[in-house]
Amino acid sequence: MSIKAVLFDLDGTLLKMDQDEFVKTYFKYLAKHLAPRGYEPDKLLKVFWSGVNAMTVNTGEVTNKEAFWKVFTNAYGETSIEDKPYIDAFYKDDFNRVQEVCGFYKEAKEIITLVREKGKIPVLATNPLFPHTATENRMRWAGLEPADFAEYTTYENCHFCKPNPRYYEELLEKLNLKPEECIMVGNDMEEDMVPAEKLGMERFLLTNCLINKMDKDTSEISQGGFEELKKFLESRL
Repeated sequence: MSIKAVLFDLDGTLLKMDQDEFVKTYFKYLAKHLAPRGYEPDKLLKVFWSGVNAMTVNTGEVTNKEAFWKVFTNAYGETSIEDKPYIDAFYKDDFNRVQEVCGFYKEAKEIITLVREKGKIPVLATNPLFPHTATENRMRWAGLEPADFAEYTTYENCHFCKPNPRYYEELLEKLNLKPEECIMVGNDMEEDMVPAEKLGMERFLLTNCLINKMDKDTSEISQGGFEELKKFLESRL
């Protein structure tokens, strides 16, 4: 079956980053932004991680956004929902300061352009833990725009998270695609490569910011940097 779409992870794939440094800097600015509203940093960090966990284990009854905000309001009370616009404002503006700890791959835009020139569908399959404003900003840090993709995943439009295969199934159902019509490009073995294999997608492991926490064997996966990815896509599309 011919390939119709290429799915791309964002963090560590199209956007150069050290995940630990990103998370540390992200929470530093978030805590600073929310301090005037009375949010104590240590509790805020715990509540946010609990919200992330709720999204990660989401079984589909609610959106990831709803799963997160249930945890948040349980921790701070129902009136805390009134602070949502203030938190949304962070992702629109101050969140962009986190770009300082991220790198840049000029090849990212070139790869997306290649997929489009081949008449295929580029999809941003980033773990949907962030609001759309934060996801769109991270795209721009990578030199990309929302219009570059046929679809991109956020906590508003998803009911599952990586590495749950249902995350990919929901995305493909939305695009009316079969797994065997897709290539998954990512840097994380557990979140990108393993579920893609389970569903029957072709895979390319981008090794620039490789994450392989469980030390899984990668020898049978097409892999390499952007030059190898370009050659791979040219041969498959």
